[in-house]
Amino acid sequence: MRERLCARLFLAAAFAAGFAADAAAHPHVWVTAQEEVVFGAKGQIEAVRHVWVFDEMYSAFVTEGQGKDGKPMTKEELAPLAKSNVEDLVEFGFFTHAKTANGKVEFGAPFDYSLEEREDKRVVLRFTLPLKTPASASKAFTLQVYDPTYFVAFELVAEDPVAFIGAPKGCSANVLGSKPLAAEETKKLSESFFSGLSPGADFGVKLATPVIIACP
Repeated sequence: MRERLCARLFLAAAFAAGFAADAAAHPHVWVTAQEEVVFGAKGQIEAVRHVWVFDEMYSAFVTEGQGKDGKPMTKEELAPLAKSNVEDLVEFGFFTHAKTANGKVEFGAPFDYSLEEREDKRVVLRFTLPLKTPASASKAFTLQVYDPTYFVAFELVAEDPVAFIGAPKGCSANVLGSKPLAAEETKKLSESFFSGLSPGADFGVKLATPVIIACP
């Protein structure tokens, strides 16, 4: 089920325009992410705002045969695709994983979403993901963005990967960095390896970048 739905989102891009040879192993899609943590009036974390820039292959597939006079596609032109992508991401928990000292954080329905093409032809998806219950960062709030199946590879931008909106004074974000795969694990990154994973296997967490948010 996961692979079929991922295919609807991203797989076509990997195999379109003769890219099948490059898709022999996971991942199939690459995303460069920037995260914004939104705080409320009471100093609690209320939402996470995602800004995801897709790789050239997926971006080219999305915009192929569209647009006018070679100009980048607008938010309005890509609005239907933005809606379908965000709706389909529900199945995967929006690839967003967070926890506090009290346990796993649950998210509500996304809003304020959009998709647009930049001047460099890369497609950018933006959406805001609200917490069902606002969370305190006084005892640390951990955020990770990743696909457990590693079908989609996420990497935080090098410069300003995490931003705060409305944060109390003294809050900080510590980006720990991902754990590199051992050589023997790297050799296993084939389709047969991933198809053989047991249901619920969380392989993607091995390459996820933890972000620890702490406030006074």
